[in-house]
Amino acid sequence: MATIDIHPHTTTHHDDHAHEHEHHHGNFWTNYVFSEDHKVIAKQFLITGMIWALIGGVLSVLFRLQLGFPDADLSWLKPILGGWLTPEGKIDPEFYLALVTMHGTIMVFFVLTAGLSGTFSNFLIPLQVGARDMASGFMNMLSYWFFFVSSVIMFISLFISTGPASGGWVIYPPLSALPQAMQGSGLGMTLWLVAMAIFIASSLLGSINYISTVINMRTKGMSFTRLPLTIWAFFFTAIIGILSFPVLFAAALLLIFDRSFGTSFYLSDIYIGGEALPNQGGSPILFQHLFWFLGHPEVYIVLLPALGITSEIIATNSRKPIFGYKAMVGSMLFIAILSFVVWAHHMFVTGMNPFLGSIFTLLTLIIAVPSAVKIFNYVTTLWKGNIRFTSAMLFSIGLVSFFLTGGITGIFLGNSAIDIQLHDTYFVVAHFHLVMGSASFFGMVAGVYHWFPKMFGRMLDEKLGYIHFWLTFVGVYLVFFPMHYIGIAGFPRRYYSWTNFETFSGFADLNMLVSAAAILTLSAQFIFLFNFIYSIFRGKVAPANPWNSNTLEWTTPRNPGHGNWPGEIPTVYRWPYDYSKPGAKDDFIPQHIPYSETPESNFPHENELIKLELNNETIKVEGKHGH
Repeated sequence: MATIDIHPHTTTHHDDHAHEHEHHHGNFWTNYVFSEDHKVIAKQFLITGMIWALIGGVLSVLFRLQLGFPDADLSWLKPILGGWLTPEGKIDPEFYLALVTMHGTIMVFFVLTAGLSGTFSNFLIPLQVGARDMASGFMNMLSYWFFFVSSVIMFISLFISTGPASGGWVIYPPLSALPQAMQGSGLGMTLWLVAMAIFIASSLLGSINYISTVINMRTKGMSFTRLPLTIWAFFFTAIIGILSFPVLFAAALLLIFDRSFGTSFYLSDIYIGGEALPNQGGSPILFQHLFWFLGHPEVYIVLLPALGITSEIIATNSRKPIFGYKAMVGSMLFIAILSFVVWAHHMFVTGMNPFLGSIFTLLTLIIAVPSAVKIFNYVTTLWKGNIRFTSAMLFSIGLVSFFLTGGITGIFLGNSAIDIQLHDTYFVVAHFHLVMGSASFFGMVAGVYHWFPKMFGRMLDEKLGYIHFWLTFVGVYLVFFPMHYIGIAGFPRRYYSWTNFETFSGFADLNMLVSAAAILTLSAQFIFLFNFIYSIFRGKVAPANPWNSNTLEWTTPRNPGHGNWPGEIPTVYRWPYDYSKPGAKDDFIPQHIPYSETPESNFPHENELIKLELNNETIKVEGKHGH
């Protein structure tokens, strides 16, 4: 009987076109604008995400000025804010809610979802699994341009006369379902819904591509157990996105029906100005269920890629194998599954049956277990490592810090009895900004510092990176630590002004500190922005493998063309974390180095005796390192 050996992950179908890819020439539009090269698309996502991060940061500083300095005259902002300032120089209350809404929307979706996952999933998946490009370059291009169109629509909504959407980033009905409810419920809300529908299409196109590439396009030898943890993280993130984003799309579609076609999915027994509306039979709680069925997995859509990036950076810069590789993969899988069954812990105060509340409390507390596994594994990888404190490493350790401190407060909020007191206070704001917002942002920035040499062929300035890290790290804790304290005291979120409440007057100084720290943190990002732009053009030319990493992306040319490898794609022989391997001269062995063809520098050398006992026979090998 003839035996045909077919490897499921060969790259023959890519290599047939290698020559074509190597000499891929086009014009400016096809190379840099409507490019199908995953590396160019990743840079497009990154730069668009950075622009959105600055806009979102500026919006947060605007409403922090109102909260931290309630008696200050902000008339100097009139050239920017125009009619959104009251005659007394205060931010208009309705515009304040719009600022909060747009800040949350921009940061969660346009920065931490598209900016983080869109950049690094695109850039790293083909390079680290050994593929010429994504499964579908055209779908990949569409994914970015859908995101860009969505961005343009959302940006336009900031400037319309009635103001942008004002229902909070969670857009709860009835504020979002009734165009006449307030100014920000009109055209601004319509544009928000249209932009988010297009954004969801972008996300789904990207996720389908990422999953297809990881499953079908791996190079020869790249089994699932040899995938870097970054790829596992992007893979699980894409699966979560495909399963959860359509639910938000459905929720938004029903909201559009309620707004424009007279349906009553979310509306019932509503009075406006003393006049009863005809809507009957709907429930705004239905919207909350639909929204949070996306909303909680969304936490891990932004967090898992950051954790994957951190795993790679910590292992590389500790010069140690990542501790508990299979446990790390298992914890990400467990987090992905559990993220779908904990959504109602956002809804403990909606009148939920206490028994049902106890189920969601239990599930929420269980999700702390895989999260703790990741923390322990990071710490154990760092333990006794030969640590190099690069900028990327500092931001990765900062992520671990935020993930730990923010995660601990999540245990409080996951308990229904405690959450009833803390719900809609600044304690919640502090919790999710630490565990989701700041941790994911630090993961994104760490990824930029680590893979900038591969993206642009140059190095970022490390000294500026250190300054950026310490100002941001200290600033974030100064913003969100005090919020826990005032939140426990009952300080409510989303309030335009607290000066009318004598109870809260004692927190004036803390509010001022938080606002000053927010301004400091935003200012620090301009150091990074300068470093980023300057280094693209004037940075030190990067070596081929500046961090001595093992993964495949560092085997490409310094500025890889469309197709990534000029010749045959390397074959993989080992997992990606062979750092400081006993008996090897070098402290890293890349994945494409075979065990049988390891350079002599990686074999034991003279003057020491190694004994291998096989079948009661002793084989003597002269070697320098006795193992």
